[in-house]
Amino acid sequence: MEALDVHRLQFAFTITYHYLFPQITMGLALLLVVFKARELRGDEASGRALRFWAKVFGVCFAMGVVTGIPMEFQFGTNWARFSERTGNVIGQTLAMEGVFAFFLEASFLYFLLYGEKLVGPRGHLAAAVLVWLGSWLSGYFIVCTNAWMQHPVGYTLGDDGVIQLESIGALLTNPWAVRQYVHTMIGSVITASFVLAGVGAFWLLRGVHQAVARRSVALGVLVGFVASVVAAFPTGSMQAHMVSEHQPATFAAMEGHFHTEDRAAMVLIGQPNMETLTLDNPIRIPGMLSFLTFQRWDAEVPGLTEYPRDEWPDNVPLLYFSYHIMAGLGTLFIALTALAGIAWKRGRLYGARPILWALLVAVPFPFIANTAGWMTAELGRQPWIVHGLLRTEDGHSLNVSAGNVWFSLLGFAGLYSLLSALFVALMLRLIGRGPAPDPREDDAAELAARSEVA
Repeated sequence: MEALDVHRLQFAFTITYHYLFPQITMGLALLLVVFKARELRGDEASGRALRFWAKVFGVCFAMGVVTGIPMEFQFGTNWARFSERTGNVIGQTLAMEGVFAFFLEASFLYFLLYGEKLVGPRGHLAAAVLVWLGSWLSGYFIVCTNAWMQHPVGYTLGDDGVIQLESIGALLTNPWAVRQYVHTMIGSVITASFVLAGVGAFWLLRGVHQAVARRSVALGVLVGFVASVVAAFPTGSMQAHMVSEHQPATFAAMEGHFHTEDRAAMVLIGQPNMETLTLDNPIRIPGMLSFLTFQRWDAEVPGLTEYPRDEWPDNVPLLYFSYHIMAGLGTLFIALTALAGIAWKRGRLYGARPILWALLVAVPFPFIANTAGWMTAELGRQPWIVHGLLRTEDGHSLNVSAGNVWFSLLGFAGLYSLLSALFVALMLRLIGRGPAPDPREDDAAELAARSEVA
């Protein structure tokens, strides 16, 4: 492999691993606010749920910080030419993320975890709200950075090739950023909701922590259903429309649409054949791609072959499969949460073991879907590191050899393996212990035990 390929592989590895943690903390921060608000209205079990899930948040937050630091160093070590030419732009949002958002989130996380007695119930709610705002503000600045790379705005290009920021307002209100941000945050809410529902289902299947388990499952299912629907429409469709408008070659590759057609079909299943530029074994819905793209069943949709080959995404099959995995899992999320919601409405969810098992097994799927969504965005932007301005091959560091990158990549892999083992051990310990015990449940268990002895 050439040095460029290893640079890309290392960054893909580190950012994919890192993103496992922000996608749960950003969504979980919102759900913590809901639990705290319910506690203030007299729901004691929601208060115990809040304290348990705040611990989970704290562990995931720490993992996100540890795994996020190396990525910023890689801008200088692995992508020096990219940083030199674009640092005046992306440095703004990355700095704002650290100065404004990260410190807001980190500062009030202490009060959320340890300062409840110090600040009182309403102060504790305020801490939860500020942690949520900090995490979502952090997400916005990061998405603005990525959105500028997808759709650069508010800049001027100097004679020396260095890109200068012309309008901070244009950077922060980039239409690509707004739509990508909403879709990303909804994805994080889906992840957190499924984690809540899955862990709650695990407790219900074991017959422990019943009150908190029910609160977790109910909130996870209801919020998960709404978020899953919104992720598909309107946020997913709006994001797809942005891609079709500003990155048409990417859109065609995502859909496996190789040739221009009227009344273009949307492909549900198929395998891209790059030799014949066709899809093998396709299952299509006639006219649906035309309708979703241009709101007309007979609209012409340009195919990938309409664009120069050197502007095609580098890996069309991987892009195609990433997009369809994300979309397919999103459909699964809607179906599963709808089924669980119907059971909840009928008062049967907590005893419906097949549904509880399904919720438990589904916990990893949102992580896979969000990762596939990130891969869709990043693979789709190729061969550009800044779309239309700077090619990826012109952005990596020339004085860092492939061997050097392989050495550091293997080091990251070993370190992250140790971190993963530590994280899994902590999570198993937390989930095994569960929330603080409810004296009423303890009394009921003791009475049941005495009756069995008698």
